[in-house]
Amino acid sequence: MSVTSLPRVAVLGGTGFIGRAILASLSEHGYGLLTVARKAPADALPGDFARLDLAEDEPAALAELLAAEKIDVVVNAAGGMWGLTDEQMVGANVGMVSRLLEALASMERAPRLVHLGTVHEYGLCPIGVSLSEDSVPAPSMVYGQLKLQATELIADAVRTRGLDAVVLRLGNVVGAGQPGHSLLGVMAAKLAEARAAGVTAELSLQPLTAQRDFVDLQDTVDAIIAALTPVAAPPVLNVGLGRASSARELVELLIETSGVPTEITEVPAPAGSGPETEWQQLDVSAIERALGWRPRRSLREAVAALWTAAATPGN
Repeated sequence: MSVTSLPRVAVLGGTGFIGRAILASLSEHGYGLLTVARKAPADALPGDFARLDLAEDEPAALAELLAAEKIDVVVNAAGGMWGLTDEQMVGANVGMVSRLLEALASMERAPRLVHLGTVHEYGLCPIGVSLSEDSVPAPSMVYGQLKLQATELIADAVRTRGLDAVVLRLGNVVGAGQPGHSLLGVMAAKLAEARAAGVTAELSLQPLTAQRDFVDLQDTVDAIIAALTPVAAPPVLNVGLGRASSARELVELLIETSGVPTEITEVPAPAGSGPETEWQQLDVSAIERALGWRPRRSLREAVAALWTAAATPGN
């Protein structure tokens, strides 16, 4: 495909963890890019930037922007959980999607929508069970409930209005630029601090027996790029490794990769926790059939990319 035939892509929330990785890869492939966010980042991003509050500004403003910029595909990587009240989470995850859908509905030629959902829309399931797109969602946390509402709004627009859209339900993404508030982000920061100071890292860890589907950041971005082109596919597709791993396994991989001497203090887990109550594993066969995507990178590679970025001064 020639560069001139590539679609022009708007990334909503392009200043975030996954959004930045999307922009970097799309830029390398030669896509025309527009980042839409509430405020411009301190460092420059590839392509153009437009300041818009997706949770507050009128849908007409977004529709006008997308039309003026001749956008072919919108990737919605916006949303939020950490540091937000429940009310703010409603606006960031449901209200914003509602406004986005209203904007697209008003356009003469609406762009394709690739929306980033989450494994948390499913909730937990019994050990050994793989969650497919046909699994009945039962989110156990407010964030998952709100993201599910957003997915349902999009699926309804696909059914009733013929919107060209797909929701990618992402597993727990691991890679360079890991948010500092996440478990792996916190651990990486402590290891980097210890290495810089030339001391042994001291980490306090619960058993971390929860089993989750962790997936490499670049694999995730590859799935998003594969979804940019309209194809006959279900409205919701899982993106994950297809294998459950414990958070403890990833922390130990991070310690090993860092090479930083580490002392671990074991902290008892809260009552009622454990792998039998905390299991998620995605069935990713549907996305391979529909888009030809499958995970190619190991968790060791994902953690190595995370550590390289965390240990680089200035990151």
